[in-house]
Amino acid sequence: MIRFFASKLLRAFATILFVVTFAFLVLRVSGDPALLIMGAEAPPDAIAAFRAAWGLDEPLWRQYLSYFAAIANGDLGYSMRDRRPALGLVLDRLPDTLRLMLPALAVKILIGVPAGIYAALHRDTWIDRTTMAFSVLGYSVPNFVLGLMLVLLFAVNLRWLPSGGAETWLHTILPIVVLGTAGAGILARFTRSTMLEILGQPYIRTATAKGVPWFRVVSWHALPNAAIPTVTVIGFMIGSLIAGAVVTESVFSWPGIGRQLVVAVANRDVAVVQVILLFVAGSMVVSNLAVDFLYGWLDPRVRTTRGKEG
Repeated sequence: MIRFFASKLLRAFATILFVVTFAFLVLRVSGDPALLIMGAEAPPDAIAAFRAAWGLDEPLWRQYLSYFAAIANGDLGYSMRDRRPALGLVLDRLPDTLRLMLPALAVKILIGVPAGIYAALHRDTWIDRTTMAFSVLGYSVPNFVLGLMLVLLFAVNLRWLPSGGAETWLHTILPIVVLGTAGAGILARFTRSTMLEILGQPYIRTATAKGVPWFRVVSWHALPNAAIPTVTVIGFMIGSLIAGAVVTESVFSWPGIGRQLVVAVANRDVAVVQVILLFVAGSMVVSNLAVDFLYGWLDPRVRTTRGKEG
């Protein structure tokens, strides 16, 4: 058991290290932040002074070592544009992102899981086919396409809801619908397939043959076992709360971390991008660790098998 948890922690650390290193290299080889921030018409001596002030004139390996030394001391850098701590800029946007992502996660779970269970219990009926058709449509339509369609219908034509911004709770409705639709469709299809697999197991047939009421068979035997793989999908959705908001926040002009990432990448604001990617990687790693530990607690076979493999 200790080896199982230790191997997961080691993999989590390696994942975060890879993401941070990848972001560091890509941002520095894809363009010169000095030219983007100061402009191509700036005097050469001013550009050289900017590079020297931010350490961009040093060799790449020295910048890499300095960056990790700063992280070890709790310094995540300063924004080249705002001249403020990058961590503070990102934390200022975090509440707005969570205002969208947490309700959207609730929509995904509260709609997707019951729809998948209901479709599995009515297999090969019009209910099953209709539910799966809507689920396929939900996760097949890109977020920006669905967002623009909803804006055109409810904001431009009907004028029931605002098209963008974050002033009132009305501004959250369309983004939450867009974010929740795709996740609900994925959860519905995954839950349905998992439930169908569980309902075909011998112990389900045995319980039914013994005269156990069908409601008890489903609630006591099928649902707990079907919940184990479904936890993986939900854990992935929790981990992608920040990363999943990039497109939707841009469509609805929502002042969250996703939109901030787009602006920071365009401006090569290196420190801000690295902090956001660190947040994304950290949230994914933490959610996956939680899922792995929950697996080990729910099913001892998983803990034993993976511990031996590790």
